[in-house]
Amino acid sequence: MPAKVIIVTGVSRGIGRSIVDTIFKEEPETIVYGIARSEAPLKELKEQYGDHFFYIVGDITDAGKLKQLAADAVRDHGKIDSVVANAGVLEPVQRIHDADIDAWKRLYDINFFSIVSLVSITVEQIARSHGNYVFVSSDASTMYFSNWGAYGSSKAALNHLALTVANEEPNVRCLAVAPGIVDTSMQVNIRENVGNNMSAEHHAMFKDLKESNKLLDSNVPATVYANLALRGVPESINGTYVSYDCAELASFQK
Repeated sequence: MPAKVIIVTGVSRGIGRSIVDTIFKEEPETIVYGIARSEAPLKELKEQYGDHFFYIVGDITDAGKLKQLAADAVRDHGKIDSVVANAGVLEPVQRIHDADIDAWKRLYDINFFSIVSLVSITVEQIARSHGNYVFVSSDASTMYFSNWGAYGSSKAALNHLALTVANEEPNVRCLAVAPGIVDTSMQVNIRENVGNNMSAEHHAMFKDLKESNKLLDSNVPATVYANLALRGVPESINGTYVSYDCAELASFQK
């Protein structure tokens, strides 16, 4: 069977980097195309995985970069089997009373509209390969965290996009998956910076998660995302929003 060709966004660090590493751990012959704004980590991945990893340096809100990424994959490897949409940002963290609308729009451009764009660019190829979209969502899409209105609502929109794609494209499967609370740079930012804009209770909660060693290693959810991209989204949960540790994904957690 020919090697899978997978696009992953936001691969320079955190969950995205772990997804790439896990894909190659599970299936070393896989071809991965990545995009991130920082070139140095992309070069490291290229040096590590050689002719199995290819990349574009750029912002995922740049449709031209996304088109180039997809075109490169099809030109050089003939297909795209899966897309893992991982890149995202948390800020602005602010009360709705103080909403900076331009900042909200920028967040939505990154967290939501870039993924709409990526789907529209790749869906013909994904349908041709009977492939998969895996969206990195968040518990914040259905739970309240103080002053996370921009982030949480963008992830809720992403959940609905998964539902839309799954129902409108009969040859495509799509799933939105929350990764849990992961020990990444976003958590550092919450503890040291934007947490000051949250309620004292919620800020303390995130600090305690770190102090009590309850944050997940990025490899834990990354294993689920990588395996979904490699094996395919189960039909029984196609178009839904689930957590990485749900029963339906038990076989993907290892």
